[in-house]
Amino acid sequence: MRSRLLLAVPVAFLMYGCAPTVKVQAPEKPIEINLNVKIDHEIRVKVERDIEELLSENEDLF
Repeated sequence: MRSRLLLAVPVAFLMYGCAPTVKVQAPEKPIEINLNVKIDHEIRVKVERDIEELLSENEDLF
């Protein structure tokens, strides 16, 4: 029984050494987040509303 225990301990260490591992490393290049957001749509809507309001107030402009 004791010889089996003595054999099982090194086998257990060998099996533990063969277990797959996961490495977490930082990338070599920095992570780039592109935040180019167009905001001209909101500006156009505001300008169009202002123009419509002006035209409705002054119908005889054109």
